[in-house]
Amino acid sequence: MDKVKCLELGADDYITKPFGLNELKARINAVLRRNKAADSSPTMSLFKCDNININFAERRVKVNDREVKLTATEYNLLRELVLNANKTLSHSMLLNRVWGPEYSQEKEYVRVFVRRLREELEPEPGNPRYILTVPRVGYQFKTTG
Repeated sequence: MDKVKCLELGADDYITKPFGLNELKARINAVLRRNKAADSSPTMSLFKCDNININFAERRVKVNDREVKLTATEYNLLRELVLNANKTLSHSMLLNRVWGPEYSQEKEYVRVFVRRLREELEPEPGNPRYILTVPRVGYQFKTTG
């Protein structure tokens, strides 16, 4: 529960004691990779779906013309979902692409961050229209009815 609570409060990662130096180095490298990946240019510069607008070049997200402030990890997760719109991305695929391969067992990370994205983007977070759960598989950003 501590892990989930910290992630819900905005942490991008959580490490428990005791931990080895190799794990700490791997997690630091993962953060550095995420930041480097976030700086790389996506295959599209603008995305629009109903009232959601994303400017990838400026890393800006707007919903109903209101700018939404996202953490780096929230933005990277949204970016991954949007760049693969209407495709189902598995938990492990999202973990690998957003957090790094050493996070392959941390499904709760994806769940917590998807919930936070829904709270920012969805008209009804409890009844999502855009970020859909594919049971026992992963998530999908839906752009079509």
